[in-house]
Amino acid sequence: MIIYIVLLISFIIINFYKTKRSLHMLQQNLYNENNRYLKWVIKNKNQFIDLDLLVIIIAILGRLFVYNNEFIGSLCLIIMSLINILLANRWRINLLNDQNKKKLVVTARIKRLLVTIIVLFAIPVVLLFLNIDVSKMVWMLFLVLTLMTYLNTIVVFIAKIINTPIEKCVYLHFKTKAQSKLKSMSNLKIIGITGSYGKTSSKRILADVLNIKYNALPTPRSLNTYNGLIMTVNNYMDKFTEIFIAEMGAYVKGEIAGLCRLVKPKYGILTTIGTAHLETFGSQENIQQGKFELIESLPSDGFGILNGDDPLQVSYKLKNKVKTIWVGIDNKDVDVHASNIKCSNKGTSFDVTFKGDSKKYHFETKLLGNHNVYNILEAIACGKEFGIEIEELIKAVAGVRPIEHRLELKKLGDFYMIDDAYNSNPVGAKRALEVLNMMPGIKVVVTPGMIELGDKEEEYNKAFGEQISEVADYVVLIGEKKTKPIKEGLLEKNFDKEKIIVFNDVREAYLFIEGLVGKEEVYALFENDLPDTYNEK
Repeated sequence: MIIYIVLLISFIIINFYKTKRSLHMLQQNLYNENNRYLKWVIKNKNQFIDLDLLVIIIAILGRLFVYNNEFIGSLCLIIMSLINILLANRWRINLLNDQNKKKLVVTARIKRLLVTIIVLFAIPVVLLFLNIDVSKMVWMLFLVLTLMTYLNTIVVFIAKIINTPIEKCVYLHFKTKAQSKLKSMSNLKIIGITGSYGKTSSKRILADVLNIKYNALPTPRSLNTYNGLIMTVNNYMDKFTEIFIAEMGAYVKGEIAGLCRLVKPKYGILTTIGTAHLETFGSQENIQQGKFELIESLPSDGFGILNGDDPLQVSYKLKNKVKTIWVGIDNKDVDVHASNIKCSNKGTSFDVTFKGDSKKYHFETKLLGNHNVYNILEAIACGKEFGIEIEELIKAVAGVRPIEHRLELKKLGDFYMIDDAYNSNPVGAKRALEVLNMMPGIKVVVTPGMIELGDKEEEYNKAFGEQISEVADYVVLIGEKKTKPIKEGLLEKNFDKEKIIVFNDVREAYLFIEGLVGKEEVYALFENDLPDTYNEK
């Protein structure tokens, strides 16, 4: 009986680590919204080729041949225990070494899932101890446990399915509560923000600008889903909130419209339409239509702020008659226009003109690059519509806080780091390179490449390599396999192959950059960080 207990403990330990990882991936993939979790499981099918298979083989042999031979049976149980402990230690080390941008958040939903998972694993354990003739059932029960451990990601998914009715009831309860709260706040201004990228930055900047006069509540972090908006309203909004800024994310058509039905925004901001989540949307046209669901959900007495430099916005024919306000840099025929843009290691400065007003107003910000100028223009346009004086807007823009991991300039040791690590995309990456190009001294790009771009992923990464070749003095690629297209793009542009360095761990890049520090300043652009759902092996 002691060896049975030892083996059970080994199963508990390995499942602790594997379940933590599986739950993390389930949470990161929005609890399998649009089959994201299942797609991750299929994409990472190499996780099923491991020593777990040997444990299964031993369990099968034990069930078929050796359960009547006490010595051989005990030997098999000991070997299974040792393999489990070895695997558990490896999973522990892998979890410790994970460079996660988003940690597993132990929410009430995760706790409910844990209870269901524990019950699923407890069933064969209870049967094992309740069985009178252990010798006849032990190997079958251990085989079941072995298979459940091997298929941990599937067991977690089954637990998710079992909990679905409970989660629906919980969702409806909190949804009704949030909608009742919003309905009771008749003077609340609600602004929706969406786009392929730039949503979180735009939200943060808008909140900083509007807070100079109003009490504005933006959705925290990247809470841009149905549950995220409901959680924000229920947990963060109070009677003093005057403006609610709702970031709205989407992976398929119809999601933005659904979010608008939930919170009913009167005002909307569309950042930039690009190729982010092309794989789930299916086409560029679907992305364009999906993002415009926000503007087309606005009432006629509201307004939508659009980007006059985005061809996919300028060419779109709106299906409603809401007031539109256009901002731009290249396009001068807009309502709010920025010119004379200058970027340095202290931030960005630019002039703004308003349609019908010939005067130029000078703005300064700690933020870097044209990408953030667009976001600031949107905030200025919205603030002006809400009655904020231009002098106050200038002051508010100067006080806007740098946004973490979004072209955030940091002094790191002896070099300057331009941290653009949060989710790279073709347009954002190009703009980040423009910022790097404005800096003096030695220029380095550190990147693992771009992902979630569907069939065009290799094409975009190759083009990214070509763009890097025009700016960087050194290129550090993280992960040899995934960054192969970037390297091809660099070499096609005759970039010095001796200045292309490949590491598997981003921490090695810091040591390399420190070695470049000399008489000239070093500026290193960290463009994108591989998400927790990607694992190159």
